[in-house]
This record gives sequence, C-alpha cells and structure tokens, in this order.
Amino acid sequence: MWRGRPRPRLLTFSNEPKAKMTNQGIDIQHPKLRGEWAELRFMARAAEHGLCIAKPWGDMARYDFAVEHNGRFLRVQVKCTKYKRGRSYQCHVTHNKLPYAPSQVDFIAAYVIETDTWYIIPTSALNNQIHITLSPHLKDSKYDKYKEAWHQLRNQ
Repeated sequence: MWRGRPRPRLLTFSNEPKAKMTNQGIDIQHPKLRGEWAELRFMARAAEHGLCIAKPWGDMARYDFAVEHNGRFLRVQVKCTKYKRGRSYQCHVTHNKLPYAPSQVDFIAAYVIETDTWYIIPTSALNNQIHITLSPHLKDSKYDKYKEAWHQLRNQ
C-alpha cells in the first residue's frame, strides 16, 4: 500500500522494435466505427491547426463538431471515404439520404482515408449534391481549392 492506496504501477519500455504506424481506418469495416475513427482524426488535425473543438452531447445534432476560433463558432460535419471511382474517391454527403443544408451545417470536413487528405468544404459549395468526387491527385479538380483548407475554419 502507498499512502492508503494501491501502489501506482510504473510504465516500462521495451527495446523491441515497434511496428510502423499505418493508416488503419481503411480496414475498419463497420461504417459507424469508421466514422467515429474519422471524427477522432478530425479533432487531432483541427487541434494541430489551433482550433478549439466542441462536440454536441448525443447524436441528434446535424453536425459532429462546433469549431471555435476567436469567439466564432462554425458547425462541421465529418465524412470519410475509402471508395474509389477510377483514381478519385466518392464521398456521400448526406444525412438520412438527404443533402445537408447551409442552415444545418456550415462545413463538411471530408477525409480521404487512403491519401490522408482533408477537404474543408462550405456546405453552400455542395449545391444539394448527395455525393461528391474528391481527387487528391489532381491540381485543378472541382474541390481542389478546399483541400487542406483549414484556414476556412479560422477566417470566415
């Protein structure tokens, strides 16, 4: 016993070689689990960009996160995709098979798992589409200006 409590365990480190960290999200088969994993990735990347994240309690909100910067809040819905269409990726941007409206969500944060690429897309740019095609390998693709556009969550 240590001060009336069980003695804390010490961390030990091994000299064994560690496996290289890979992007395991592509192997998550269940869509809800993959979505939750993508939300964790979003929180980490947003924090790296100096953004403050709030998560609504429960799952009834139309958005996954409120992102605060300088006292301003934006509603962000996180989506991810691993579905290829040629060399591009198709991403569904719906809630209950209906497109998101700008009155519900300010931005879609679409994550292409295989290329570890984020697109920060204003909902108004989706034009009521139910899916979008993301092409991380193309410089002049339709959504290229939103690729890694984290500044939009700070400067709008």
